[in-house]
Amino acid sequence: MSPNPAYATLEDRFRKMNSVAEALSVLSWDMATMMPEGAAEARAEQVATLRGINHEQITAPDLGELLDKAAAGPLDAWQAANLREMRRDWIHASALPADLVDALARAESACEMVWRQARPAADFKMVLPALKVLLGLVREVGHVKAEALGVSIYDALLDQYEPLGRSAEIDAVFDPLEKFLPGFIGEVLDAQAARPAVTEPEGPFPTERQKALGIRLMEVLGFDFRHGRLDVSHHPFCGGYPGDIRVTTRYDEDDFASAMMGVLHETGHALYEFGLPSGHWRPQPVGRARGMVMHESQSLLMEMQACRSAEFAGFLSPLLKTTFNADGPAWEADNIYRRGIKVARGFIRVEADEVTYPAHVIIRYRLEKALIEGRMELDDLPAAWNDGYERLLGIRPPDDRLGCLQDIHWYGGAWGYFPTYTLGAMTAAQLFDAARNADPQVMKGIAGGDFRPLLGWLRAQVHSRGSLVSTRDLLTQATGRPLDPAVFEAHLRRRYLG
Repeated sequence: MSPNPAYATLEDRFRKMNSVAEALSVLSWDMATMMPEGAAEARAEQVATLRGINHEQITAPDLGELLDKAAAGPLDAWQAANLREMRRDWIHASALPADLVDALARAESACEMVWRQARPAADFKMVLPALKVLLGLVREVGHVKAEALGVSIYDALLDQYEPLGRSAEIDAVFDPLEKFLPGFIGEVLDAQAARPAVTEPEGPFPTERQKALGIRLMEVLGFDFRHGRLDVSHHPFCGGYPGDIRVTTRYDEDDFASAMMGVLHETGHALYEFGLPSGHWRPQPVGRARGMVMHESQSLLMEMQACRSAEFAGFLSPLLKTTFNADGPAWEADNIYRRGIKVARGFIRVEADEVTYPAHVIIRYRLEKALIEGRMELDDLPAAWNDGYERLLGIRPPDDRLGCLQDIHWYGGAWGYFPTYTLGAMTAAQLFDAARNADPQVMKGIAGGDFRPLLGWLRAQVHSRGSLVSTRDLLTQATGRPLDPAVFEAHLRRRYLG
């Protein structure tokens, strides 16, 4: 089907905007990994300029008219979905004046750079002034977008990361989960205490060997190093774009598992990006990932569902022995498996087990929602954070580094993101359950270090479909039903109490 002229013009514009966005992604990766501290001011100017260029394109006076004209012409299913995503981008962008976009970009860069100093110093007050400026701008953005979208201020910010995501639906899932978790965590800890103790491998574990292990596991999962790389950053992340994926982690020579599981998590993100629609649709909005719930499901599916399974432990055990030139009970598959699913009340979200992980997310969700809605002041954040940990996990962070300074999200401007992690965990459980039921080779492959059956299923059911349909429809078509928290709960009970 030949697109109408208005649609063709839109495709050309969005293709160019995508190139600018890809350049911004690499600049952001550089800022987090290799950029010298003295370049921060110039980088902030570069980022603000490039964002401004894209903002001018998306808010061009004729874009709304082009969208209307394109909608009137002949469009196939992919073109219609692409036009829908274009219109969503336009609504989000056109609500913001250019000076607000510029101010936000500068405030994000400035706050993130201060956070990089405040976190190791465990000094929230150091970053508080910059964070107040940033939060004020984020609230302003939320109010403007809320009016344009006809939703609440928090939902307007959430919509940036999860299209059509709404806090009322999140509350309906999180409220019972919040009641369920404290008691369930206690049950799991009791059951764990009744089993033989896990034997801890003895370090140190040299960083270079850990990096070699990470690269090997990335290759096993299907990472393409012709179009990607592994580096170090303060906070593990996956950046870049589908043709150039940048994965980062951080190393601890006393604990190889921290970096290893971080690499596996971020590789899940990378595999999703690699598998998105190729060719014509790659630079178009419909070719993007279907929101952060689905993105987080892909990272957590690899890290938590597949790579903490008993099958994967059987493959991993001899690889660890070879990598670290080690032997003994600590390195046997059963011990590696039990160590991988060991549950403990801890302070750090990215190092949390999958039983306590949702508590970390719920605490952040409640706090950021209160801050965005003005029901709480930033000065009260450290104490409120610590109170939340005491209530849900029974522990209290001893300082700000282990408390409200541990995540980069708020200090980099990502407000409304956190709930996607636990929604993603639930989605991961449901997708992995469906994949195993659809193909018996999935678990056999994982046991032998062959992820092709699992990755092939994900490519067909999730990755290659991009943003063709909504998150709800994508999950329903892949698994036969919309998000069902019972699948996640059943998985937790089977793995930890079975």
